[in-house]
Amino acid sequence: MDQQRMSASQFGAKAANYLTSAVHATGADLERLKAMASQLHPNRALDLGCGAVHVSFALAHGGARRVTAYDPSTEMLEVVAQVATTRGLEQMIDTCIGAAEVLPFETNTFDLVVTRYSAHHWASVPRALAECARVIVPGGRMVVIDVIAPETPLFDTSLQVIEFLRDASHVRDYRASEWTSMYKAAGFGEPTITAWKLSIDFKGWIARIGTPDDRIAALESVFSELPSEAREYFQISPDRSFVTDSAWIEGMTTGVPAT
Repeated sequence: MDQQRMSASQFGAKAANYLTSAVHATGADLERLKAMASQLHPNRALDLGCGAVHVSFALAHGGARRVTAYDPSTEMLEVVAQVATTRGLEQMIDTCIGAAEVLPFETNTFDLVVTRYSAHHWASVPRALAECARVIVPGGRMVVIDVIAPETPLFDTSLQVIEFLRDASHVRDYRASEWTSMYKAAGFGEPTITAWKLSIDFKGWIARIGTPDDRIAALESVFSELPSEAREYFQISPDRSFVTDSAWIEGMTTGVPAT
């Protein structure tokens, strides 16, 4: 099974879990997105890797005139359509299936593209960002909200191992410096990055994705054997809950083609 199919399969089977997950359904970043939509009133916005569509709802409630919820999982998009209808937003939110690296939209379609806790599953972030730059209007905005890796190699490696053991579809949590380079290479200006700490409840974290027992055992072993510096950085508690870094990464298109 290739990476895209693995990701779609993993999350499609657990679509309802992500609709009710507190980590995904709440947060100051969603309020910030709502405020951004209220300020910009985008005609078209794209929720890329929409999952359970919390971003789409925030943008629609904020004032986006039309939001496209885009995801590789049919099951996720079915949840989106059902909930949009339940909330009376079916006229504002449409759905489209596909991969982030190949967007089936015309050039200069969207005023705003947002992706939240999805990019670490993409097979090629540079290709996806280049596609985003293509479909965003000149001067439009790209917002990535995701877990970011620490710049320190020890902490970076520790995080990637933990993430992969929990979910085999994980590709990489990128460092802030990597995001800056990738934004520029795709044709965006220097991004602004706002970071914060995100608390992860271990039991809910593994239950949400359905981590198999053998991988849970491996995770517990890794947590136990992490160097003290990593244990301190991630604030690992006795029940394996921990804290990681998340960031809001925002850039504007420059009109300069991707290199």
